[in-house]
Amino acid sequence: MTDPVIDYYNSFGEREWSRLDREPLEFTVNWHYIRQYLPVKGRILDNGAGPGKYAIALAQQGYQMTLTDLTPKLVEIAKEKAYQYSVDSLFDGFHVADARDLSQFVDESFDASLMLGPMYHLQDEIDRRTAVQELHRVTKSGSYVFVAFRSRTNHALASLLSPNHWKPNDNMNAIQEFMNNGSFNHTDEGRYTGAYFYNVEDINPFMESNGFQSIHLIGSTNIGAILNEEQLSYWKQKGTEEYAQLVDLLIQTAQDPALLGISSHLLYIGRKK
Repeated sequence: MTDPVIDYYNSFGEREWSRLDREPLEFTVNWHYIRQYLPVKGRILDNGAGPGKYAIALAQQGYQMTLTDLTPKLVEIAKEKAYQYSVDSLFDGFHVADARDLSQFVDESFDASLMLGPMYHLQDEIDRRTAVQELHRVTKSGSYVFVAFRSRTNHALASLLSPNHWKPNDNMNAIQEFMNNGSFNHTDEGRYTGAYFYNVEDINPFMESNGFQSIHLIGSTNIGAILNEEQLSYWKQKGTEEYAQLVDLLIQTAQDPALLGISSHLLYIGRKK
């Protein structure tokens, strides 16, 4: 039996690498906050790294990187990109691994850890806890972690705006059920599926119950999440300076608790106690 999540990302392939180029706000806002809390140097884990967009950017900053992902094809793309960008010597390894089982790494191996994908696809509470506990185990005490979540409110909004794009959330009963349990399984084959979306107010308590001190919860896209391509193009066409001001606004508003729910992606920044 195949895993629909792995199948989805296998089919996405190179497009997953370019996604953050097509949708740059998420990366730009996350990068701003991640860099604030990284050590000056050290060994960093990018756990569930996909094709390695963040890992390669960090290697370009001189960090010693370890990369893992559940999808073999994405791990292979990450390895190819590391060679392409001449940072392969800064990687300790490219591992096909499940975020719930990092047993190949000893306790407190890393000076900082990223987990910017696995929490999107762990629908079982026990699995989510196991993944976060493994991240806690392999990160050094006092060090920072960066964990990405998907917003339940944002996905409900997306379902209301484009119901035929997010089946079975094309009727109110299904959307209400989704709001109650956070799980989403697309009825159209090959679409984004096997997903879990969090209530914003549950994220900090969840991470704190697993041994982390909460530092920030930010909206990676916040108000930018409701801008379509035509609207974004308007601001890009206004010129580099004008678009830079838009990005600055999103960075400034990323921590506004009133805007967190509208953000498609959320970034938790915490420190291992």
